[in-house]
Amino acid sequence: MSAEIPDPWLQSYPPGLPHEIDADEFSSLKHLLEDAFERYADLPAFTCMGTTLTFAEIDQQSRYLAAYLQSSAGLEPGDRVAIMLPNILQYPVAAFAALRAGMVVVNVNPLYTPDELAHQLEDSGATALVVLENFATTYAQVAAKTGVKAVITTGIGDLLTPIRRLVTNFVVRRIKRMVPAFDIDGALSFRRALNEGKWRVYEDVEVGPEDVAFLQYTGGTTGVSKGAMLTHRNMIANILQSMAWMEGHVERGAAVVITPLPLYHVFSLTSNLLAFVYFGGRDVLIPNPRDIKGFVKELRKYKFTNITAVNTLFGALLNEPDFAKADFSRLVFGVGGGMAVQRAVADRWQAVTGNIITQGYGLTEASPVVTTNPRGAPFTGSVGLPVPSTQVSIQDDDGRVLPIGEIGEICVRGPQVMKGYWNRLDETANVMSDGWLKTGDIGRFDAGGFLFIEDRKKDMIIVSGFKVFPNEVEDVMAHHPGVLEVAAVGVPDERAGESVKLFVVRKDPNVTEADLIAYAREHLTGYKRPHQVEFRDELPKSNVGKILRRELR
Repeated sequence: MSAEIPDPWLQSYPPGLPHEIDADEFSSLKHLLEDAFERYADLPAFTCMGTTLTFAEIDQQSRYLAAYLQSSAGLEPGDRVAIMLPNILQYPVAAFAALRAGMVVVNVNPLYTPDELAHQLEDSGATALVVLENFATTYAQVAAKTGVKAVITTGIGDLLTPIRRLVTNFVVRRIKRMVPAFDIDGALSFRRALNEGKWRVYEDVEVGPEDVAFLQYTGGTTGVSKGAMLTHRNMIANILQSMAWMEGHVERGAAVVITPLPLYHVFSLTSNLLAFVYFGGRDVLIPNPRDIKGFVKELRKYKFTNITAVNTLFGALLNEPDFAKADFSRLVFGVGGGMAVQRAVADRWQAVTGNIITQGYGLTEASPVVTTNPRGAPFTGSVGLPVPSTQVSIQDDDGRVLPIGEIGEICVRGPQVMKGYWNRLDETANVMSDGWLKTGDIGRFDAGGFLFIEDRKKDMIIVSGFKVFPNEVEDVMAHHPGVLEVAAVGVPDERAGESVKLFVVRKDPNVTEADLIAYAREHLTGYKRPHQVEFRDELPKSNVGKILRRELR
């Protein structure tokens, strides 16, 4: 694989944006966290369901839980702690406790099936699990297959103010009956673990930059679920790379970020949880963003400066009438990632909020941020410029660097690129060479160094030898006034090899297949036009709302 490329994007950097960051500014995330706890002690750190914890309170609670893990649970530095929680106050406490104790956080989707959970716990070698009691029955079904020694269960309201805690947990357990019965031998409640840790000695361990901080599970470029080893230095680098774009736009200690995407997903983990601790910001956690009415009601309580979302979530917010009543006077960054933001959605967002969506690009193996647009840059569909200290090249299948404008595989090199895949040397070798990470994404640069994503390699549709990128088709069809959501996939075609098929959720129930094919005839060249349209009530989505084309295929 080619090693050196020019950096055309530097010419387009906003004034004052550094070309490089110092990834060694902090020796570990433990160092970064404890610096923030001291610097911003009295400021609000996390808000959820009407309760706010300050940085000092997060410091204290995570210290107590770290002491419990070290002493009562008998865990040691390097041990893996699985966290199976939605966006509630217990998540930052548990994650920060593990990091401060030199342990490795294994993020787990609470909606996993028993088999999926068993695979991740076995593969990671997790010895402790922090789980929301609503999902504890999932673990109970596979407990015997895992090496987990310590289980901490928690109710949704456990860290809320006393009255809110009692009411919330009663409603969830007794009224809504959202907690199936479970029996886990030796399981301890979150509040009891905190109380035990309060009387234990917290051991101030040494944590180094090359120690693994997170095992972040991903299908990667091959679809096999595996753990990307993200070191403390990887994560610190990406925090500093991301927040370099914030300097001068939002004052430290004054940011308010809305966090609807799950913290167990790497986008939200870095760009919301960790980055805003570093920045001294207030993080408003949304446990259930699928309840759009409830989400908007919560969002309207704050003069927020930042919000991160995926295209489908931006669209859902815009379709909720009360969203337009929110206060956007302090909104600086509405950041889109995870999937392509469609122009139709971006245009509506700007019309309603006065803010231009700042689209970026990343992947789990890069902690995740690789590129982002400057604040206020016109929406062009580009995912922006490589962040400081990052090189990006477009390469062909033989590893040759392609010139500006040509389409090929996006390859990344920088301090945020993972150490490798956990216990998978072969998989690591398939995607990493000479420090370069092959992303499996297809893209191109323009003359200003702005990156455009065409699509995933595996999602590309080949029609009579011509390449069709689903993103392009979807972006065009999303402009049809009768379309709410759309996905394009390739299906077998005897004559052309493949043809384009659309899956559509209607905004207008009267829209027909013929209407959409006629619209495509006006706006797309022949080989890109869909031959079939299937209407659905909903499209399959990942935990962050990304449409899953593989399931549609």
